[in-house]
Amino acid sequence: MVRLALVMHAPLGQAFADCAAHILGHEPDILVFDVHADDSPDDSAQRLESLLAPHRGEGALILCDIYGATPFNIASRAVRSLTAQGMSVALVTGTNLCMVLKALTDNQDNPEELSEKVRQGALKGIVRADCIP
Repeated sequence: MVRLALVMHAPLGQAFADCAAHILGHEPDILVFDVHADDSPDDSAQRLESLLAPHRGEGALILCDIYGATPFNIASRAVRSLTAQGMSVALVTGTNLCMVLKALTDNQDNPEELSEKVRQGALKGIVRADCIP
C-alpha cells in the first residue's frame, strides 16, 4: 500500500491527522511532517527523505498545503532525490480533508493512480452549498 505523508505548515498536518482519526474512529497510518518557521529546509528535506526511503517498494503520496511554499519545496526536494533512487512518489498540493480521507480509504498500490483519485476527491468535496435546494 502507498505510504501517505502530510508535509505542511505546522500544525496543519497533525490537525488533518487528528480529524481523520475522529472521522475514521482509529489512528490513521500517516507520516505527519509539520514544518515549523525555524526549521532548516535542507535538513528537513533530508529528514523527510530518510523517513520515506524505507517505503521504497510501496511508493508514497505526499500531500502539501500550498504550492510553492516552504513545505512544498522541502517535499519537492525529497521527491526528486527519492525518484532518482527509483522510488515511485507523487506530490499533490492544495490539500483539504476530503483528500486526506480519500488517500486513507482508497487502497492503491500505485502513487500516481492514488494521487489522481485524491485530486478528484478534492474537487467532489468543494461544493457551493448555498445553491443546493
